[in-house]
Amino acid sequence: MPDSRIHHATLRQRVVDAAHAAALIQPGETVAMSGFTGSGYPKAVPQALAAHIAQTHARGEAFRIQLLTGASTAPELDGALAQVDGLAMRMPFQSDPNARKQINAGKLDYLDIHLSHVAQHVWFGFYNEIDTAVVEVSAILEDGALVPTTSVGNNKTWLDLAKKVIIEVNQWQPVEMLGMHDIYYGTALPPHRLPIPMAHGDDRIGQTTLRCDPDKIAAVVLTDAPDRNSPFNPVDADSARIAGHLIDFLKHEVARGRLPANLLPLQSGVGNIPNAVLAGLASSGFHGLEAYTEVIQDGMLELLKSGVLRYASCTGFAFSPEANEEFRRNLAFYRSRIILRSQEISNHPELVRRLGCIGMNGMLEADLYGNINSTHVMGSSIMNGIGGSGDFARNGFLSVFLSTSTAKHGSISSIVPMVSHVDHTEHDVAVIVTEQGLADLRGLSPKQRARAVISHCAHPDYRDGLQDYFDRACRDSYAKHTPHLLPEALSWHQRWLQTGTMQPSANR
Repeated sequence: MPDSRIHHATLRQRVVDAAHAAALIQPGETVAMSGFTGSGYPKAVPQALAAHIAQTHARGEAFRIQLLTGASTAPELDGALAQVDGLAMRMPFQSDPNARKQINAGKLDYLDIHLSHVAQHVWFGFYNEIDTAVVEVSAILEDGALVPTTSVGNNKTWLDLAKKVIIEVNQWQPVEMLGMHDIYYGTALPPHRLPIPMAHGDDRIGQTTLRCDPDKIAAVVLTDAPDRNSPFNPVDADSARIAGHLIDFLKHEVARGRLPANLLPLQSGVGNIPNAVLAGLASSGFHGLEAYTEVIQDGMLELLKSGVLRYASCTGFAFSPEANEEFRRNLAFYRSRIILRSQEISNHPELVRRLGCIGMNGMLEADLYGNINSTHVMGSSIMNGIGGSGDFARNGFLSVFLSTSTAKHGSISSIVPMVSHVDHTEHDVAVIVTEQGLADLRGLSPKQRARAVISHCAHPDYRDGLQDYFDRACRDSYAKHTPHLLPEALSWHQRWLQTGTMQPSANR
């Protein structure tokens, strides 16, 4: 039977098609949807809602919503709603080109906040009340418990706080994932908070299902559609060099006694470079590693499969299609080694600090003193968002930021005199790595940091220019502690905007 995954008698009577469910959402509502990095997002209702919005706009009537999720989703959600101008506000993270275009055109308000803050800020009442939650599950049990899918994100909070709920039961999602999740219901608002009872990253402190008052569930929609994640590119030479520099550094830290032989729990951002680091760890000689992170991507599956990684705790998957098949094919193996949690726990600053996580995240640019821009191209154009990188950079044992030393075929230097936007201040950045080398910034003064970044991380095409700027700043700056030439500090970005390259005309 098509509704064989719905075991709650009352909720079986609320099965409708996606169009009828979408019609329950009214203009101006604040709508919270499941989804985290292309996993576990609703597949049918957002597309039906987009079609309904398009029809409403064609009649000359207004229809936009405020959209909250766990993180980025997929074209069937963010893309579909942005394409029909159906979004008035979006938070906390996105990666869709249609949404990005609207944000940067000033047509869509975007709130880019730390992922660990989302649930608590909604509980605090900082945003509108949640009118409707749309959450994907793999099954509804007899007692009404909801079996989560390939991401958890903020689903617990959405189900708790929404006035009405629409559930998508996706038959593509494996029901065998039941038991893989750990949903903690012990959080509270100040001043009633208690310490989270987790001492190790693989501790289980919650229950395996989500709960929701069945009376709030206004509709149930049946779907059978896969998650949408992009494939990872093969590891290229630059990514391999970045991975090699970082792995050599970690080995050095073990040799110095600053890290245990199996390191500390790893956090890895999403992308080809972090995935290359994970691939490098597979042949690095490390064993018994642990991961306490927000996302599991292809490289972590390989580490689990090889035994290099003992377990991985996360809030969602970011698998390529091939990795998705591997996970589904060997789910019995992975279910005992992977824990999926709410993102308020996977990214919780208290736990990141307690466990001593090693945070490894990408960046757009770094400046001479170690400030990091991970979100805004040329200071104004949003790329995706800060995501969870700040949760781990500020609170982890080590904060590592990785990038190639140039971008856009060498026309942009990833190391600049001053970043055009600051997401992570120099106080939260321990290590910067490019294919050129690694700068360990711990214990260094600002000028010492600048010398390390220039000599170890800058591309040769830009190294002399950075050294020249720094030397003149040391001589002519208003003060000598953190030397800058303010009229020139952002001139590299302005040059790129005007000419298409950061290189001075004499070097082109």
